[in-house]
Amino acid sequence: MAKTEIIIAIDQGTSATKALAIDATGAVVARATAPVECSFPGPGWVEQDAAAIWTSVQTAAAACLDQVPAQPVAALALCNQRESLLMWDRRTGEPVAPMLSWQDGRTSEIVARRHTPKVAAWVRERSGLPMDPMFSAAKACWLLDHHDPGRTRSRAGQVCLGTIDTYLLNRLGAGAITEAGNASRTQLLDVRRAAWDADLLRLFDVPLAAMPELVPSIGPRGDGAALHPRLAGARVHAVMGDSHAALFGHGAFRPGDVKATLGTGSSVMALASAPAAEHTGICSTIAWDLGSGPSWALEGNIRSAGATVKWLADVLQVTPDELARLASDHGEQPGGVMLVPAFGGLGAPWWDPHAVGLIAGLTLGTSRADLMHAAVDSIAHQVVDVVEAMDRCVEGIVRLRVDGGPTRNLHLRALLAGYLGRPVVHLDEPDVSALGAAHMAGLSLGLWSLDGLGALPRRVIESTIDRPVARVHAQRQAWSDALRRSRLRGDSWK
Repeated sequence: MAKTEIIIAIDQGTSATKALAIDATGAVVARATAPVECSFPGPGWVEQDAAAIWTSVQTAAAACLDQVPAQPVAALALCNQRESLLMWDRRTGEPVAPMLSWQDGRTSEIVARRHTPKVAAWVRERSGLPMDPMFSAAKACWLLDHHDPGRTRSRAGQVCLGTIDTYLLNRLGAGAITEAGNASRTQLLDVRRAAWDADLLRLFDVPLAAMPELVPSIGPRGDGAALHPRLAGARVHAVMGDSHAALFGHGAFRPGDVKATLGTGSSVMALASAPAAEHTGICSTIAWDLGSGPSWALEGNIRSAGATVKWLADVLQVTPDELARLASDHGEQPGGVMLVPAFGGLGAPWWDPHAVGLIAGLTLGTSRADLMHAAVDSIAHQVVDVVEAMDRCVEGIVRLRVDGGPTRNLHLRALLAGYLGRPVVHLDEPDVSALGAAHMAGLSLGLWSLDGLGALPRRVIESTIDRPVARVHAQRQAWSDALRRSRLRGDSWK
């Protein structure tokens, strides 16, 4: 890669597509964003339009390239929202239905019909994932039930089921392929063998012929011509799920390195030497595959982080930034108001689809500021629940790396450090996932080694522990009490 060349990294997310241009020193020299809309056609249903997603990728890439008009592009890198699933015609490439978002809950009945304690334990051991509507397997079953009920076209290989990486790679001429880390989030992959699993496919009634080919995370593949004329000849050298790419972007290459990416939801991920051996409420997943086999990670997925703040901001008619600021100014009261954001059940480490959202500790003296603080506080409590569960699976978690929009809030980082009793290191880069994908593309090009990537300068801010133990204990106990109320109707992973 010449000094004047750049890598264009695309991060296709739930609410926006981002594009970054990274030069040979690792510096971000341009960035652009294009919004993506969700639709909500029924209770618990969340869909996105594939054509609109592709347009957003083109728009973001063009806007980014406009800022660097004279620099040639050496490679493309791609990271993407996970678990969301599309079904399209292999011959035309056209989707046969809207994409079912990872947030979509319409498949609850499909999961419930298959769920027994024995089946759930077997599925978790084989796939690394608990049985939950968030994952792609049940979405694949639903799409086939409604658009190929006899499985005729899918068994003949006429349609393809894929996560968003597969769809975008197909649009870029790489064919129907999916990257190992993204595939590990479908619940149709044997996480240890890194191969589609015949028994899991049979459980969810998904023909193997409808699935894309599995490939490593590192390229090169396809061609950028369909994305933008200037990208003709530029190939995709890295593909990753967004959370995996963020872990890579943090330079977290050793078992026990853990990060939390906070966005609409949250992903807490730690690199591990092998999939989890015990049932702890934490998922096992493939972090990435550099061509020599998978590297594994442990992960806890939180359904509502930034979404909680946005919801309450809408209710109180303030902006999310204003809510976060007012919550920071308010401080806290031990054992005060608690908000459990179980809008569609709870994710890790509880995996309780029956949990309900609630606000506990209300009194006649409860103020708007109390509610605002409770919304921000709920993010910290959920992340700490996951890290504490990870402590039972992997040794050496000495600090928590954080990224994502909500982590710009110093108050939230202080809450995290206090509840964890460990330092919280904030990477001061708003697009860590895209940066991580670009780093992997640079690795593919021979621009960097893993050691070189770990040594790249990163702007970090460390939050240390400065909260009394008694106050931490009171707040954590109040959160636990609120969780129990939220989960009166549900069963935990235990």
